Amino acid sequence: MNPTPSRRPSEGVVFLHGISRTFRSFIKMQLAIEAAGFATRNVGYPSRQKALSALADDIHPAITPFVEANEGCTHFVCHSMGGLLARAYLARHRPSRLGRVVMLGTPNGGSEIADRLRGFLPYRLFFGPAGQQLVTSRDAATEALLPRVDYPLGIIAGNRTLDPISSTLLLPGPNDGRVTVASTKLDSMTDHVVIPASHALMIRNPQAINQTIAFLRDGRFKR
Repeated sequence: MNPTPSRRPSEGVVFLHGISRTFRSFIKMQLAIEAAGFATRNVGYPSRQKALSALADDIHPAITPFVEANEGCTHFVCHSMGGLLARAYLARHRPSRLGRVVMLGTPNGGSEIADRLRGFLPYRLFFGPAGQQLVTSRDAATEALLPRVDYPLGIIAGNRTLDPISSTLLLPGPNDGRVTVASTKLDSMTDHVVIPASHALMIRNPQAINQTIAFLRDGRFKR
């Protein structure tokens, strides 16, 4: 765990990074959200070593004291697989004062790239158990980890790519180079917005940062 320290205003934000990333990937957005008046807890976790269920339990000790220290609600901001981890975590350890959730480039419907690569040994070795859960057709155990969302959820998708080969050959429709716009959506989401950003760089994108703050404050993205 690599939580970064911050102040303790009435509302807090927990950050969950994506697979093969670290808490450092969220620092630019974290600083902007702190400047907007929120407390923050930027949680690192071993994304390539365990399945989502085990990871949800692993991050709980880092989140619980932060939730208890806040006078108001606790929000979640998540990138890529971090959004699936948040769904699994909130199904199991939901705070009593849960606020809003923002997902950026999360493959809620799975990733066609994971479908193609899951059988290759290098993919399995690098992305680990959680990487096998990123496919579009999930087994019953994974589906049970990700029940229907019943909290305010804003989803940000990207439609630019740094990998035109994967984007063109492996992903149907608009995508961020790793996840299609369609796959980010959930029927129960509160709001959805598409920005000109790639998957890897999305969480450093000024528009993504501004839209995240807008949803945390108002429960809606800016139009």
